[in-house]
Amino acid sequence: MTKQSGTTGAVLGAATVAMGLIAGTFYVFACAVMPGLARSDDRVYVEVMRNINDVIQNPVFMLSFLGALLLTGVAAWQGRGQSHRRWVWAALAAYALAFLVTVAFNIPLNNGLDTAADPAAARAEFEDAWGVWNVVRAVLSTVALGCLARALLVRGRSYTSEYLASAAGSRASR
Repeated sequence: MTKQSGTTGAVLGAATVAMGLIAGTFYVFACAVMPGLARSDDRVYVEVMRNINDVIQNPVFMLSFLGALLLTGVAAWQGRGQSHRRWVWAALAAYALAFLVTVAFNIPLNNGLDTAADPAAARAEFEDAWGVWNVVRAVLSTVALGCLARALLVRGRSYTSEYLASAAGSRASR
């Protein structure tokens, strides 16, 4: 039970929380925001999406969006040689793909929506493609969250086993 093992657990826990926030954000867009907007006319749809794309670029969201990637990367590095490492690496791979989808597809679609003049044409080019890529990143970030949760469980079991073995060894040496 070293100080580093406490730090490792804290980073892994923080990565899990950040991932949960991001997975939840993408999930809510897939289940509520986009279906709700689909009921709007073209002008309202484009205006609301432009507003969302503008306000989501804030420090709180960015802390979670970037923090999930960075914290999971740090947790993967800290977990090398430990029993939970494979789960953290799987989470990192899944979220790295979700991050890449966001950067390669969702953000360029957002940027295209911002510069479009005709709401009907902008929506036609944006809506289906953005929705599909959002579902992809929602699934990937949810997989990453599940992997991090599993890593916490495996790490906890390993940590408990080490503690019990250490305590038993201390009693036996008396």
